[in-house]
Formats: sequence, structure tokens, C-alpha cells
Amino acid sequence: MNRFVFRATLASVALAAFGAPGFVRAQASTVSASSAAESAQPVDHAESYYHYGMARLYENEAVASGRQDLATQSIEQYKLALDADPNSRILQDGVANLYFRLGRIREAVAAAEDQISKHPDDIDAHLLLGHVYLRSIGDGQGPETEQMLQAAIKEYQTIVSLKPGDLENRLLLGQLYSLNHQSLKADEQYKAAQKIDPTNEDVVLDIARQYSEEGDLDQAAKVIAAVPASDRTARMDFALAGLYDQLKRPKDAAAAYQAALQLDPGNTNAERGLATALARAGEPAEAAKVNAEILAANPDDPQALMRQGELQRQKGEFDQALATFKKVEAQIPNGNDPELIYNEALTYDGLGRFAESIKEVKLLLTVTASPDGKYSGDSEQNRAALLQLLGSVARQANNDDEAIAAYQQMAALGGSFAVQGTDSEVDTYREAHQWAKALQVSADAAKAMPSNHDVQLTYALQLADAGKLAEAVKLARAQLTGTPDDRDVYYDLAEMYVRAKRWKDASNAFDQAAALATKPDDKVILYYFRGDAELREKSYDEAEADFLKGLAISPDNASIENDLGYMYADRGIKLDQAVAMLKKAVASDPQNYAFLDSLAWAYYKQGMYALAESYESRAAQRMPDDPTVLAHLGVIEAKNGKLQQAIDAWQRSLQEFGTSLGPDVDPADVAMVRRDLESARIRLAHLGSEPAK
Repeated sequence: MNRFVFRATLASVALAAFGAPGFVRAQASTVSASSAAESAQPVDHAESYYHYGMARLYENEAVASGRQDLATQSIEQYKLALDADPNSRILQDGVANLYFRLGRIREAVAAAEDQISKHPDDIDAHLLLGHVYLRSIGDGQGPETEQMLQAAIKEYQTIVSLKPGDLENRLLLGQLYSLNHQSLKADEQYKAAQKIDPTNEDVVLDIARQYSEEGDLDQAAKVIAAVPASDRTARMDFALAGLYDQLKRPKDAAAAYQAALQLDPGNTNAERGLATALARAGEPAEAAKVNAEILAANPDDPQALMRQGELQRQKGEFDQALATFKKVEAQIPNGNDPELIYNEALTYDGLGRFAESIKEVKLLLTVTASPDGKYSGDSEQNRAALLQLLGSVARQANNDDEAIAAYQQMAALGGSFAVQGTDSEVDTYREAHQWAKALQVSADAAKAMPSNHDVQLTYALQLADAGKLAEAVKLARAQLTGTPDDRDVYYDLAEMYVRAKRWKDASNAFDQAAALATKPDDKVILYYFRGDAELREKSYDEAEADFLKGLAISPDNASIENDLGYMYADRGIKLDQAVAMLKKAVASDPQNYAFLDSLAWAYYKQGMYALAESYESRAAQRMPDDPTVLAHLGVIEAKNGKLQQAIDAWQRSLQEFGTSLGPDVDPADVAMVRRDLESARIRLAHLGSEPAK
């Protein structure tokens, strides 16, 4: 084989691997476009092919091994190839690309710019420069980043103009515009890309991301949802599920996660998302099933363990939940994960370990504190929720001062939180039977926020309880605006009249509210409030009728189930039905002392005294100063032979009745507690006088 034949053969082998046909086509177009002087120079194709092939072989070896000597050999071979064909774009672009691959960025840029100066339409040279600038942006190297961003935008503008139908480069340009906060120009590129391929995964996700970054989550979700389900990819469904999560649409999120899992069954992130979405959608059993599958594959998965603990806590399995959260805690180095701390705080609260719950909430407030003490958006909402939780737990721990301090911090956040914080502070003073302080706080708030209807109504209710009913009614009626929102005013007026035992006036107020209750949800609230008033009036048939109307619209309304179930239990009728309803209510809110008390009383009436004491003790733990709860506890403990504990409970009940407001005290209830207490004292004295056996 002679030298020429050998070189041609080697070149053909090398170029077969590197795309020789493209080289030949590009070479032909380059030659035809060259100037007359350039085309006059003879081109040795065989020599050029040979050196180009050798240059690529050395280049790949140099990049793979990092050997500088091979890089030098590659550069020399490119030079020899260019000597044989000096006007070849492929060779000139190849030199620039070699420098780029070797990390010699300045030389790569210089070579590419030189090529563009000769051939402004050389797409490969522009792409190389674009890639260099993109990498520089990604590196984020100081003040040059902004300069690199502008340079990249300029290059990709040229690239898109040279190749208008190229989807990938339009998306890149759109992303660059987005990074440069040019949302309108980004939208233009995404829409152009969408015309090229409407269901392309990258196109759809980039457009959705753009809307998401602009804060329009709903539109972002619509962009993905507009793609037919059969055309959506797993990534699309997963992104859609995440958007539904943020939009607080858990049922839609669960459906999207399930769709993603059908296309990508091994996606653990989708499984975790599905478990969380199902739990939020009110399907704890399904959520637990999915979560169990994750844990079966990886028993130490911290996110799955967190979900398991949440599900256990929501079911009232607090001991198991705490053990699960401790497993998660062992996997977190510093233990300051906000989600974990929050869950442990709620679990300690569920266990009645209030001091530990308060400690966890305070830790979480510290961990999530803003350095400048300013909050907005979600951070403000989270701060308010934590302060509300701290106040609630502190109240259960009989630490009213700490609760008041938490609510005052909440009110200091301003806006609607000022109203919520003030209302909670007033409620705390009312629970402590500090009526004058409750009135003063509400009066101060009403003066500070004269245009806030809710604050004025809270003050009106305190005035009514202070015996200033006429002034209270006048203030409440001043809040009427002639809009459907007047329903709340009429409900508060009805409450004032009920507490004053002015039943006809209360009924009229309810009638006025009923005229504005046009939606099903509005009617449920109306039936609940009216039924509660009728229950206090001892109009049991009317109360039952209204409660049942409410349940016909909202079968799982826990508040209505509680009131109706308690009414049945207290009257000793329909006990099985009462227990069924009250168990549902407790399951929906295991920490609600009123629900616990009602279920305990129903079990007592059924003769299930041990169960009754279990639930009543939990109610008393949650609300230790409620006279009715204490009275029930005394009755149940006496039935279980715990006379001294019963006496203690009845004594505390009478003390609380003694400091309660008149409308909250039924003289018949007080008389019953007195009789039970005296009877128990006599029995205890009699037992103490009997000789030991």
C-alpha cells in the first residue's frame, strides 16, 4: 500500500466515525462560497481528510486521558489539515471546539470569533460561543456573570435566526430571557417552540415553569393539564402534581401522582407525593397503604417515616407516632428539621405532655425566625400558625400568661393576624373567667381598628356579657352593610339574644340570616347555629330537626354530629346512634375537648364506664377548668368507685360554676353537682366508719 492510499484509507475510517458525509457537504458549500482568491488556492482533500482524522483521534484521547502531549498532537494535525484546506469551516470549527473540550476557553472563544468574522452565518461557531457563555453563567464567576448572560443571549438570538425551526435552541433562548427577567421575550420564544411541537415535554414544562416563576401557579397547571393525558409524560404528570400541591388541591395532586407512577412505577418521589396528597385529601387509609409500600422497599426512608408518623398522629396513635418521629430524628444530624419539630410538638400535645410540646414549638419559632424580625407571605402565615399553636398548648397547660404573650406576638404581625391574635387573647381571658380583662382587650382593639367589623363584633359580644345588651346590639347593627356578609352580624346578634334568653329576638335574627344563606355551605352554618340555640332553649325537637337538615347537606360535619350526639346522650335516647356520631367527630379531631366530653357522656349513658372515664379524663386534661367537663368526670369516677377523685372533681366544678357568667350556668346543673357532692361525702364518711375486714 503506497503512502497516498494508506492516508486515504485511514482518513475514511476515521471520518466514518466522525461524520464524513457532513464534512464533505460542508466542505463543498464552503468552497463554493469562497472568494475567487480563496478558490484559486488548490485544495488537497486527501491530505486534509487524513490530518483531520488524526486530529480527532488525538483529540478524543487527549480529552479522555488529560494528556497535554496528545492535545498538542491534535492541534498540530488540525493545522496540517488546514494547510491542505485553509477555508474549511469544519476544520476551523473543529479547532475552536478542541480548545473548548480541553478547557482552553479563551483560545476557543478567539478561534470561534475569528471564524464568525469570516463566516457570520457559521452556525457551529455561534453554537460553540453560546455553549461557552452558558457554562460561564453556570459557573457564576463574580461580576462577569451578567456580561456572560448578555453575550449568551446575543449568540442564541443569532442561532435562532439562523435555525428558526430548532426547538432546543428556542427553549434555551427562552430560559436565558427568563434568567434575565425578560418574561415577555421568554414567552415569545416558548410560544414559538410550542408551535413547532405543542406536546413536547421540554416545551410544556418550560412554559409551565415560566408561569410558576411569575407567581401564576394556576396558569402553570393549566398549561400541563391542556396536554391530553395520553400524551403527557411522567415528568409532566409529576410537575402537574407538584403544582396542585402548591395550589392546595390534594385530590387533583393525588390523581397526577398516580398518573406519573403508571408511566414511571419506580419513582419514589412520586410515591412520597402520592402518600402525602392522599392524606391531605382525607384518604388516610390509602395514604398509609402507599407509604407502607415505600417503607417495605426502604424501611429507613426518612420522608416515608415522617408520613407514617403523621398518619399515626392523625389517627390518635400518639405513642406510635412519637416512636416513629424519633427514628426520623436519629437520621437528621442537627435535629432542627422544621417539619419534624412541628410534628413532635403536635404529638407531645396529643399525649398531654404540654411542657415538651411548648419546648418544641419555641424551638421551631427560633429555627424559623427571620433575622430582621420581618415576615411576609408564607413565612408570615407560618409564624402566625406557630404562635397560635403555642398559645393553644399553653392554655391547656394552664399557663395563661405564656398564651397571652404568644397571641400578642401574633397580633403584632398586623392585618388579619391582628384580629385573630386579639380574638384568641379575649378567649383566653374568658376561659380564665377574667371578664374585665376580656372586655378591656376587646375595647382597645375596637378603638385601634374602628373599621374592622370582626373586631367590633367581638367587642359587642363582650359588652353583652357585661350586661350592656342595648349598647352591644347597637354596635353590632352598625356593622350591617347590606351585603351577604351580614349573615355573621345576625348570628352574633342571635348569640347575644340567646345568652339573654330573649328567644323571640334570637329567632328573628336567625330568620334574617336565613334570607342571606343561599348556598349549601351557608345553610349548614345556619342550621348549626339555630340548632345550638334551640338546644339551649331546651326545644329539643326543633334542635334535632335543624341538626338533621345540616347533616343532610354535610353528612360529616363534626360540630353538628357532636351537638346532636350529645343531646341524644344527655337525654338518654338513641344512644347507639349518638355513640356512632360522636366517634366520627372525635376521629376528625382527637384533641377537641368538647367532642371527647360528649363521647364520654354517651358511653356513660350506655353503661360503658371504663371507656367513659378514659375519654372524660382526656377531655379534662384538655380543658381542666370547664365546669361541665368536671361535673361529668365526677359522675363517671363515682360510678367507677373513685369517690375521693369524684369529690375533688365536683368541688372544682362548683368553683368554676361560681366564677362563670350567668348565661353559661344552668341552675339545675349546679344543683345536681351539689347533690352529687353531698351524697358522695356522706358515702365516703360511711365507708370510713366501717370496721376493716
